[in-house]
Amino acid sequence: MFEARMKAFRERLEGAGVDVAVITDDDNVYYLTGYYDYLHMEFGRPTLLIVPREGETLLITPVIDEVAANAHARVNRIAAWNDGMGEEWRSELPGVLKGASRVAIEPDHMPPLVRTYVDTLVPLGQQGSATPILADMRMIKSEQELQLARHAGQVANAMMAAGRAAIGDGVPEYEVAIATSQAGTRKAAQLLAAHYDDADMSPNTHFLQIMASGGEITKTHHRATTRIMHRGEPVFLCFCGMTNFHRFKLGFDRTFWIGEIANSEQARIYEVALASQQAALAALGPGVTAESVHAAYAEVIQGAGFDYPFRCGRATGFSFLEAPQLVTGDRTVLQPGMVLAVDGSVAVEGFRAQVGDSFIVTEDGYEPLTDHPKALDQLVL
Repeated sequence: MFEARMKAFRERLEGAGVDVAVITDDDNVYYLTGYYDYLHMEFGRPTLLIVPREGETLLITPVIDEVAANAHARVNRIAAWNDGMGEEWRSELPGVLKGASRVAIEPDHMPPLVRTYVDTLVPLGQQGSATPILADMRMIKSEQELQLARHAGQVANAMMAAGRAAIGDGVPEYEVAIATSQAGTRKAAQLLAAHYDDADMSPNTHFLQIMASGGEITKTHHRATTRIMHRGEPVFLCFCGMTNFHRFKLGFDRTFWIGEIANSEQARIYEVALASQQAALAALGPGVTAESVHAAYAEVIQGAGFDYPFRCGRATGFSFLEAPQLVTGDRTVLQPGMVLAVDGSVAVEGFRAQVGDSFIVTEDGYEPLTDHPKALDQLVL
C-alpha cells in the first residue's frame, strides 16, 4: 500500500517537473511511508521526508525514534539526528537539494524553523507546492482505506452509544468522556485483533472528548469538565477528533436532552438543523460539486430565518481536514471513494443544535459510516 502510494507520488512529481519534494506534514509522511510518531515538532524535533523523482527516498527523523522508524518507514534510507550533535536535521538537506531546479514543499505544513533553513538552500523562485499533488491523491480512497473508514465508523458508533448511556441528571461531564473513551478503545482493540496484523497500532482514543451541556452548549469545541448535568438540559457530543481508528478520522456528532426538552424553542431549532442535514444528503452523490451540497444545507437554515451557516462538512481520512470541503467556493466534483463528514447545524444566542455523520460517496449515492438515532423523540434520554 505505502509502496504504491510512493510510486504514484513520484510519477506525479515527474509530471509536474519537480526534482525533489520535502514533506513535513505528519499525516502525509504516514500516508507515503507508514511511519508516524506522537511528538514531532511538539518537542522541537523535525521529521522530514525527502522524495526525489529519481533516486533514494530519505526519512530524516530524531534518533530517539529511530527504532520505530526502522520498523515502519517504507523508505530507502533513514538519517537519524540527535539534539545538539553537528547540524542536527539540517545536515542532509544541502546534499539532497543540491542541483534541484524545482523543489516542492508544503508551505502551510512546514515548521517555520525548517522553512527558514530551506529558504537559504533553495531560492523562492525554485520552490513550488506539493500540497495540491498530495491533496488530489488523497481525495479518492483505496479499498484498504475504505475498510479503515468502515471500521472507524464502528468505533464511532460504540463511542456514541456509550456516551448516550452515560448522560444523566446529576452526572458530571467527565464521566461521559470516560465512558466514550473506554468503549472506543475496546471496539478498536477488537477490530485490530480481528482484521489487522499491526501490534504497534494503539487502539486507545487519543483526543479529548468534545462535549457541552446546559448553558455551555454554544461552546462548539468545549471539552468535558466537572460540570454536573441536569434534567431538561441539552447535551452535545462530538467525535470528530476521537474517531481516529488506525489513524483514519471521521466526523460524528449528536445533540441530546436529559429527561425532557425544557425549552420548546430548542426543539424547533433542532428540527431545522436535522432538516438541513437531510437536504445536504439529498444533494450528496457523485457528479455534484462540493459547494452545491453546502448550498442545499444553507438554504434550509436561512429559509427558516437563521444566519448563514458555517461549512456543511469536509473530507476526512488520515487528516481531520482534507479536500474537498462542503462550502461555498469549493467547486470540486464529488467522486466515488471520497469520504465526507456532513453536518446539519443551527446556532442562536444561548443554544446550538448539531447533527453530523460520515459517508462514502458511491457510484449511485452514498454509504453511511456512522449510525445513531437522530429523530427528536429518540434524543430525549
